Amino acid sequence: MTTTYPTTPIARAVLPSSRAVTVGLMVGFALLTALAAQVTIPIPGTPVPVTGQTFAVLLTGAALGSRAGAGSQAIYWMMGAMGLPFYADATGGWEIATGATAGYLVGFIVAAWVVGALAERGKDRTVASAIPAFLAGNAVIYLIGVPWLLVSVEAFTSLPEAIAAGLTPFIIGDIVKIVAAGLLLPAAWHLADRLRPGSV
Repeated sequence: MTTTYPTTPIARAVLPSSRAVTVGLMVGFALLTALAAQVTIPIPGTPVPVTGQTFAVLLTGAALGSRAGAGSQAIYWMMGAMGLPFYADATGGWEIATGATAGYLVGFIVAAWVVGALAERGKDRTVASAIPAFLAGNAVIYLIGVPWLLVSVEAFTSLPEAIAAGLTPFIIGDIVKIVAAGLLLPAAWHLADRLRPGSV
């Protein structure tokens, strides 16, 4: 289905446009990411656990757009860096914010921007375009996270080792999250279109 809304992120389309609303959404999605970070499955041999964070990051970018989405993830990183227990397993602090998983945390910010930019071009309106958009955002996380893992963890001496620890174990879970987000956003647009005043 093609929505009758103009090309804009869904939050901007269905909610009042104001700075207070935008800031509230940015903080809200940062808290959603913190909540998703507590859904963790540790993996032996890597400091990077399976979490629900990437799903929240993809939704953040798609819902808020590039600037607000990236800003929301920057808020998440800063709140954790300040010591709030917002990272995986209710951890926080500067050491973790700049430690082995810091590349992934920075990747969240960039990924939210990428997904948001694609959403601003209407790529979240159909399943056929939403899934590639979320795949692109997800790839950005690893393009930043895996190299940082390599340089920050002495046990990893080669890129294949870092990939084996920081990418391979997460592929199946990421596919599930990408497909879920790729189904959710078009469904949300469909619902918004049906509830739009004057719609038939």
